[in-house]
Amino acid sequence: MTNPVTRAAALLKEHRESIDRLDAILVYTLGERFKHTQAVGKLKAEHDLPPSDPSREAAQITRLEDLAKEADLDPDFAKAFLNFIIQEVIRHHKKHQN
Repeated sequence: MTNPVTRAAALLKEHRESIDRLDAILVYTLGERFKHTQAVGKLKAEHDLPPSDPSREAAQITRLEDLAKEADLDPDFAKAFLNFIIQEVIRHHKKHQN
């Protein structure tokens, strides 16, 4: 029979290893995402397009809220995350305008 503390330690180790792998995936995914975000900001600035697109942003917020619900993630967190990305697009747009 396995000692409960030993079993808990093994489970904790497995969870932490999964978390570490997922953190790496998130960092690389965000890196790719922000490369495109920066390219959008640059493209908009070069073509004198507005830095924000309220109708697309509203559609994306709705889309991410739905995805969050499907993934059992707090929709408010998904909305806040998308708003952060939108602000990054605007920031890069303004950076390229100057």
